[in-house]
Amino acid sequence: MSRRSFLAGSATAVAAAPVLGAVPASGTVDVVVVGAGAAGIAAARRIVQAGRRFALVEANDRVGGRCVTDLQTFGVPYDRGAHWIHTPDANPLAKLAPKAGVDIYPAPPGQRLRIGRRNAREGELEDYLAAVVRTNRSIAEAARGKSDMSCAQALPRDLGEWRSSVEFLLGPFGCGKGLDEVSVYDFARSAERDVDAFCRQGFGALVAKLAEGLPVQLSTVVKLVEASRRSVEVETSRGRLTAGAVIITASAGVLAAGKIKFDPDLPKRQVEAIGKLTLGSYDHVAIELTGNPLDLQSDDLVFEKAAGQHTAALLANTSGSTLCVVELAGPFGKSLAAQGETAMVAFATDWVADLYGAGIKKSIRRTHATQWSKDPWALGAFSSAAPGWQPARKVLMEPIRDRIWFAGEAVHETLWGTVGGAWESGERAAEAALRRIGR
Repeated sequence: MSRRSFLAGSATAVAAAPVLGAVPASGTVDVVVVGAGAAGIAAARRIVQAGRRFALVEANDRVGGRCVTDLQTFGVPYDRGAHWIHTPDANPLAKLAPKAGVDIYPAPPGQRLRIGRRNAREGELEDYLAAVVRTNRSIAEAARGKSDMSCAQALPRDLGEWRSSVEFLLGPFGCGKGLDEVSVYDFARSAERDVDAFCRQGFGALVAKLAEGLPVQLSTVVKLVEASRRSVEVETSRGRLTAGAVIITASAGVLAAGKIKFDPDLPKRQVEAIGKLTLGSYDHVAIELTGNPLDLQSDDLVFEKAAGQHTAALLANTSGSTLCVVELAGPFGKSLAAQGETAMVAFATDWVADLYGAGIKKSIRRTHATQWSKDPWALGAFSSAAPGWQPARKVLMEPIRDRIWFAGEAVHETLWGTVGGAWESGERAAEAALRRIGR
């Protein structure tokens, strides 16, 4: 029942670094790729295969975007961003992992449910899962209607005592937002993500491995994109680039904030689409617990029978380590993140203690909380469409003046909110740009 799991924060260490090339900061190239996250890396690799000259510029001092592995904070791989590899049999990054020398292994099936300080009985777990299934069916049925609505409006009325738990699973945990903010069309069209895998070295490490050899210009901020019928001018903090096409993979949050200017201005259609694909809030608090005081297996996923919005999820002993990650998401997670890391850690540790006993606090060593909404080059976790605005994803796929393409997880109709979706979007944009300039 687990869905997407983008986590908030900013990284201090990356598990692998790209090789810097000799592409000039100023000059003429065939394609400029803005952003070296999954979409930008995928686009650049496809352009390399076509033998075209390109510039790959990244505002941050690292590659990976919202997918990054930290090796320093705890001394083990710690994914500060994306961690779940959804549908590994079809996921393009999972297929590339063996050649990158990275170990992919299946996530445990199912989930655990706590009721107070005990595990749910078999019948209780069945009731909860049945409520989840009914809710998914109800949303799918609503999506067959002629008009869009919020997922909250489509909820069954008989969820009873399971309502808060179901709302958290499908809303904050699955979409980074409350269900009242998510389109039933968008939710229903998202691909199933019930089969997952993990990367032992870290998902961010895999993405960084796939960037090795690319001539990435780090700490290079794109300020202005000027498009004409003949070319595109890209003004950066290091110089000006001229190209036949540009692929912009900045997050919807960064685009909505106007951090990249356009001349002429973006068409109204694209501006409205960006504004309706806002990023949700998804942070996690990593807690180092010695001695496995929770008595959980590697990568066990735990929810609780919640009595309201003040709840979370727990991913225990990630990849066999001593790290337990508390997932804080949606409106309540956003409010905690606004209060800062101290408040986030305090809630997370108290929440785990409420489920497993106050004695577990004696086993806590180091902690860390991520805050993607404060990362200047992300400004949130991942996108979901507002009610009535699911077509916005297709709008962002349209080229502007046949020179500018957008790519990223927000520009994928079924794999939004996933690294695999961002990767496929980057490849698709690269193919379109290559067709435009001629192979």
